[in-house]
Amino acid sequence: MRALLLLWPALALILLGAHFYRAAAWPLVLLCLVLVALLAWPRAWVARLVQATLVLGAVEWLWTAVLLLQQRQALGQPWLRMSLILGAVALFTAGAALVFRHAAVRARYFRR
Repeated sequence: MRALLLLWPALALILLGAHFYRAAAWPLVLLCLVLVALLAWPRAWVARLVQATLVLGAVEWLWTAVLLLQQRQALGQPWLRMSLILGAVALFTAGAALVFRHAAVRARYFRR
């Protein structure tokens, strides 16, 4: 169960890494890959770092959506589908940060 729950933030980080890869932001790609690997290490600071990164990642997706929306509107291109897709990706990424509130995941990362 716990492994399936942690698949969600891992997929969100990989998707975020692919976004940064397309933008040639190599340090951010590396950061996303390191965070995926760190998910295997049960420490509270790892969970908080991944959570913060996923929240910032959701903000990045929304920022990208706004920029692309403005570009498409200026060029007279369709924009609704792109906005819905990037909004869904932002929700997926933000939702992945909430996985760390689940009891099984909390037990793994926040042992006392």
